[in-house]
Amino acid sequence: MGRRIRVGAIALALVAATITPAGAADSLLSQGKPVTASSSGWCCPAANAVDGDSATRWASAAGVDPQWIYVDLGAAAHVSRVRLQWDASCATAYEIDTSADHVTWTKIYATTTGKGGVEDLTSLDGTGRYVRVYGTKRCRTDASKGYSLQEFGVYGSAGDVTPPTPPGTPTLDAVTATSATVSWTAASDDVGVVGYDVYRDGQLCASTTGALQATCGNLGPNGTYGFYVNARDAAGNVSQASGTLSVKTPPSDDHNPPSVPGNVHTTAVTSTSIGLAWTASTDDVGVAGYRIFNSGNQIGTSDTASTTLGGLTPDTAYHLQVRAVDANGNLSDPSTPVLDVTTTGGSGCTPSQGVCGATQVGTDDDVVWGLVTLPDGTILYNQRDAHAIVHLNPKTGAKKTIGTVPNVQSTDGEGGLTGLEINPASFASDHWLYIMHTSPNDNRIVRIKYDPAADSLTTSTEQVLLTGIARNKFHNGGRLRFSPDGRYLFAGTGDAQNGDNASNTSSPNGKVLRINPDGSIPADNPFHNAVWSYGHRNVQGLAFDSQGRLWEQEFGNSIMDETNLIVKGGNYGWPSCEGTSGSCGGSIAPKKTYPVAQGSCSGITIIHDALYVACQRGARLYRAVISGSSLTDFRTFFSGTYGRLRTVEPAPGGLMWLATSVDGDKDSTPHNSHNKILRVTVG
Repeated sequence: MGRRIRVGAIALALVAATITPAGAADSLLSQGKPVTASSSGWCCPAANAVDGDSATRWASAAGVDPQWIYVDLGAAAHVSRVRLQWDASCATAYEIDTSADHVTWTKIYATTTGKGGVEDLTSLDGTGRYVRVYGTKRCRTDASKGYSLQEFGVYGSAGDVTPPTPPGTPTLDAVTATSATVSWTAASDDVGVVGYDVYRDGQLCASTTGALQATCGNLGPNGTYGFYVNARDAAGNVSQASGTLSVKTPPSDDHNPPSVPGNVHTTAVTSTSIGLAWTASTDDVGVAGYRIFNSGNQIGTSDTASTTLGGLTPDTAYHLQVRAVDANGNLSDPSTPVLDVTTTGGSGCTPSQGVCGATQVGTDDDVVWGLVTLPDGTILYNQRDAHAIVHLNPKTGAKKTIGTVPNVQSTDGEGGLTGLEINPASFASDHWLYIMHTSPNDNRIVRIKYDPAADSLTTSTEQVLLTGIARNKFHNGGRLRFSPDGRYLFAGTGDAQNGDNASNTSSPNGKVLRINPDGSIPADNPFHNAVWSYGHRNVQGLAFDSQGRLWEQEFGNSIMDETNLIVKGGNYGWPSCEGTSGSCGGSIAPKKTYPVAQGSCSGITIIHDALYVACQRGARLYRAVISGSSLTDFRTFFSGTYGRLRTVEPAPGGLMWLATSVDGDKDSTPHNSHNKILRVTVG
């Protein structure tokens, strides 16, 4: 759903917006249907606008703004196109709205540059029984002129546009160390439910064609997982998610730890890194990985029998041991003897070193999501679950909550207060904060003024820029990024757990979106709506390089995450293609893929044309050099050092901000996290 407007209200933000489509038919629905207008001149009743005869017209009262006309389609319909044929008295500024009850309206298109004549508005996405043209500025502004519309044609399909109700919260039927069987009560639908999809922490793990029970495998022993269910109907409408069932798998029968890693030795030592290798451990079931400790404190992990500990402090002594771990969590004894290593001296950080250390500048008990640097070098960041914006001084650690964003609603998953951005070209004078968040009805983009003098959020200035981005428990996207010149705002969205959204260029879900700073749609967008690229599963990171090219990071389902170089109108494959797996013909291949178990990567940033990728499940920071259109010299830092990593942003002086997301980030409960904000030195 989109922003709701009461009849007679004047829209403050003129934007184009979309909602989830239910069909692609393009039939004329409005001809001869009942029509109502705010006023009519004596010559020209409202019915003339839908009579199919361009020789007749509807004319409003003269000299008055706003004016409106709406048609009753007789039943809920999906609206894909509106064709307006104006007389000489046209609208310069107007919007197209839909409604279920002709009282509360949802905007699906708006412009401030109407030129009259025939305006054929395609690639619209609206749902409702009533469709309205709402004019706020006339082409001819003298007092003797009003609005004059010869034909008002509404096109679309009147099929099923109603999703099923959410299924019941799952209950646990059986659990083993590697699987869980759950069941749930049925959803209802006006036509009929045809299937259910079961998710484990946002990843699809089972589907049924109507059965109310399913088993999800590929779990690990001693693990905690969240299971929920979505329902589907025959038209492809997907319900909101059920409640979440938390399941902890029991330990396996394996209680034998791996053998102790042997011959731990250095392979390289610099001022900021230590290369290590060792003899691989053995285990009766299998070694799952290794943990590296300094003086008894874990500072890294490795999937193999070697690693490079990066981001260390120059001229510092480290006392290193390695322990192996198996899938049941059994830890070997520490390697012996302790390996004493001292990093070399040196100052500065070179590109060959990559990452040269991190200093904690703040902590937070909520999920730190969007983060921006203000001109004075201090930080604003979003608390996703508490719905507040915090001002942090990284030099002193002092912080203040500057305000709570209105109309934010979490989803018991990944939704809430997500993206935060400022316009590099205009923030010093306009002080707009651009914000992406989940509302009770959708995901949306708004802007609100920041008052530097009062150090507060002026919520009365809120303008809604883009609405109607479908929401669900997971897959809400949320990243915002301005182009370097400040002309365009880009946004990353998720598919709202309906893969068909991603491939549909009329839907804003599973996309990279591009809008003007005031929310209007740039004239050169490829699909005449907010969509810039499509075929994305869940966009989490956006960043521009020195050539002005946009790079994007997205979550995979169970196989691969992706880093993509975004091009106008590009198709990136989801849902038929995940990374390079599946039916990928005709889609643009990613520049880099990551196994989901080592990735689930979120934010990205680019500093000196090196791309940095913060990973959650992988609990590591990737770095790659951008060379042409390729990513080279791919390296890993902080593997297991700080836990799950979510957000990276440029910091003053060529440094980088890094925010962790170690816990409490899947349940929407405010203030139940333990996160750090770090300042990282990079080469």
